[in-house]
Amino acid sequence: MFARDIGVLYRDQKERAEQLEEALASLKTTYLETIRSLAFVVEAKDAYTGQHLERCRAYGVMLMEALGVAADHPDAEYGFLLHDAGKVGVPERILSKPGPLTAAEWRVMRTHPVIGYQMLENIPFMTTAAEIVRCHHEMFDGSGYPEGLRADEIPLPARAFSVVDAFDAMTTDRPYRRAMPAEQAAAELARMAGSQFDPDVVEVFLPLIERLPVVSP
Repeated sequence: MFARDIGVLYRDQKERAEQLEEALASLKTTYLETIRSLAFVVEAKDAYTGQHLERCRAYGVMLMEALGVAADHPDAEYGFLLHDAGKVGVPERILSKPGPLTAAEWRVMRTHPVIGYQMLENIPFMTTAAEIVRCHHEMFDGSGYPEGLRADEIPLPARAFSVVDAFDAMTTDRPYRRAMPAEQAAAELARMAGSQFDPDVVEVFLPLIERLPVVSP
């Protein structure tokens, strides 16, 4: 009788654990779908952003694997995808302004990393993603924003993201300039290693350029 009771109790606990796991998985999926939808609201404001998000995610995942840290930061790809999610809090007139931004407009634009971070910071499984969003405009020499972090003060996934983000920006056509050839963009990354970018991350990324995945529209 005692053994049977123990068996029933074990089955009940196992079922509850499975139900809890399913509920947590469902909650995680709902969070991600909601946040991703918010990120793609930005695409409606900026046609460039949608494919940029996907390329940055794909390139960033590849770089994290090459750095040997992908397993330590399983949510990094969400940070790569959602890095500009905070732009939902930036007025469209600033995002789509054809000319140079004023000093006041730049101050508003520079709030988007913090806005994006606040969207993610309280989600337990998005710790790395939130840090990427917060730090994706920081520079290795401390000249970035919003906090002026430098070197190892910037989380490694954010340092990795800044390299792939810049590479994609340089190699993509924009209304105000033509795309650079990959070789020229690689030379720019090498030139800015140690100032804008972590030189160790650049060193790992450059050999990957020839193998970067093609992201279809």
